[in-house]
Amino acid sequence: MNKLTLVIKIWIAYILDLIFGDPQNIIHPVQIIGKIISLGEKILLKEKSGSRYKFFAGIILNIFVVSITYGLTCLIYKSSKISGVFTLIEIYLMYTVFSVNSLAREGNRVYNILKEGNIEKARKDLSYLVSRDTETMDEKMIIRSTMETISENTVDGIVAPMFYMFLGGLPLAMTYKAINTLDSMVGYKNEKYMDFGKFSAKIDDVANFIPARITGFLIVAASMILRYNYKNSLKIFIRDRKNHSSPNSAHAEASVAGALGVQFGGRVSYFGKEADKPTIGDKIKDFELEDIKKNIKIMYAASFLSLVLFSVILVGICFLI
Repeated sequence: MNKLTLVIKIWIAYILDLIFGDPQNIIHPVQIIGKIISLGEKILLKEKSGSRYKFFAGIILNIFVVSITYGLTCLIYKSSKISGVFTLIEIYLMYTVFSVNSLAREGNRVYNILKEGNIEKARKDLSYLVSRDTETMDEKMIIRSTMETISENTVDGIVAPMFYMFLGGLPLAMTYKAINTLDSMVGYKNEKYMDFGKFSAKIDDVANFIPARITGFLIVAASMILRYNYKNSLKIFIRDRKNHSSPNSAHAEASVAGALGVQFGGRVSYFGKEADKPTIGDKIKDFELEDIKKNIKIMYAASFLSLVLFSVILVGICFLI
């Protein structure tokens, strides 16, 4: 019965995200996690310290943030069993974990700006979504970067938190968000965070290992449902899923690139320095504005397929036990 209740709560949380997206002007748990990380960084990160100190300080920060997140959400989860108020709080927190609506909204915003022909505004809006330099991007580069972001975030914004929610309820899902937020804030390979964020980056790689691979296959299935090139999606997924410095980032990108006949990767600029990223996919055609819309449809379909897949597995386990 507990597993069936969990499935119902997750479906409610997913539907709330589809309707409302990230809550506006209301306390968001990820913002709280971010403030804790920032406070911990101020206390622990000493710029003049050696690499060994920074590495162990980063481990302490990670363990502290993850432990606090797991402990607090466990209290809420246990309290929800005896109080309807805490049940509502639990569902609210579960709803904030998903990013289906917000990913679609951000992608559509860039799409609409480009459709109006305002490339300067598109560059500015994109800069809020990606860490790469956007000042000199042309339309095709903006489209490519937007699609890469949507594809990659289908893993850590949708499938991964859903995977952990079905596995361990709110506490495990929110713990994953803490791990992912730590990586996004301190997991950079620059002088400041190279040692301090190394542990957080590695933990994030481990946490996303299984969800990234599941997402790759889900996107292939989504492409088949949407009547895109699912055969090429599977081909490129298998061939190019490791064409990235991260062990997980290319899986979703490869499946999307194959489905839409585009090529991700190539030259990109980070903090004023240009780099050539490995290519993902075959350049069957140039990027087109409508590819953003297609990518969003794939993201929606993959998210729903993951919800159905995980629900069937959990309900099946419930009846077998």
